[in-house]
Amino acid sequence: MSRQITVADVARRAGTSTAVVSYVMNDGPRPVAAATRERVLAAARELGYRPNRIARALRSRITGVVGLVLADALNPYFGALAGHVEQALAGHGRLMLIGNAGYSGERQRHLVERFLDARVDGLVIASAEADDDVAALARTAGVPAVYLHNGPAAGPTPLVTADNERAVREAVAHLRAHGHRDVAFLAGPQDTGPVGRRREVWQEATGGRGALLRSAYSRAAADTLIRTLAARDAVPHALIAATDEQAIGVLSGACAAGLPVPRRVAVIGLDGTPDSAHTAPSLTVAGQPLEPMARQAVDLLFDSTATAPSLGAALVTRRSCGCD
Repeated sequence: MSRQITVADVARRAGTSTAVVSYVMNDGPRPVAAATRERVLAAARELGYRPNRIARALRSRITGVVGLVLADALNPYFGALAGHVEQALAGHGRLMLIGNAGYSGERQRHLVERFLDARVDGLVIASAEADDDVAALARTAGVPAVYLHNGPAAGPTPLVTADNERAVREAVAHLRAHGHRDVAFLAGPQDTGPVGRRREVWQEATGGRGALLRSAYSRAAADTLIRTLAARDAVPHALIAATDEQAIGVLSGACAAGLPVPRRVAVIGLDGTPDSAHTAPSLTVAGQPLEPMARQAVDLLFDSTATAPSLGAALVTRRSCGCD
């Protein structure tokens, strides 16, 4: 193996001192003449020199890395959210590390501790367990943190989420405009986080008219549920799914049971993931503003004085609800 190229190698090739090379690579602390700077950069390119980020972090106490804790990295909703967070961090010159909590509060706390041990510059937490204020660990360590999508409603750590109340009310009103009197709701195993709030608003908006169904947050679980209900002729005629993953599973289960969508069962999902536009039929959704949410979270991470305006989730009508 060839040896690693060092600052001294670059200095020799550029005909300057190692201090000058350091000033160029670190953009300071002293200015370097334009011609000398270009000579150093050219030498670095020719030799294939890469700055040692670890050594730089030890000197500056800035790693250039931000940790993102996801409730479930396998869920396309969180995958899309992570992509937008990464883009927003790139605008701040930061890299991103992802940790998958797998909907486990214990795993979430472990990831936060590991990221803090790695001396990340900040934490974005798409929380799996809002009752556990894991951002308190970051506050103790003096590391900025922000909750995204889900987190404790009260406390000093900012929380960026969408207006779930309006999204659910619009979904209920839209299905009723299609002639459905009773609108069912497919919730998760427990009423926690945004899904719990969506279920509460559904109950308020419908006055309890409509079945409350439950399944795990997966396509397979919702598919199995619909097949089971179909065997008893108990599938509702209109249904709002708390997540797109469940809504897509409803479409799959209805197809397997020979139930046409939307003629026999109309469906709306409440996430607005990219996959929702490519189902059969295409899925009507309350489109969560993922990109603005991610950008707002990152802005708050680096500027505690930044404002956090309410972000709405607009209804995107497609075929699954009965629209053409």
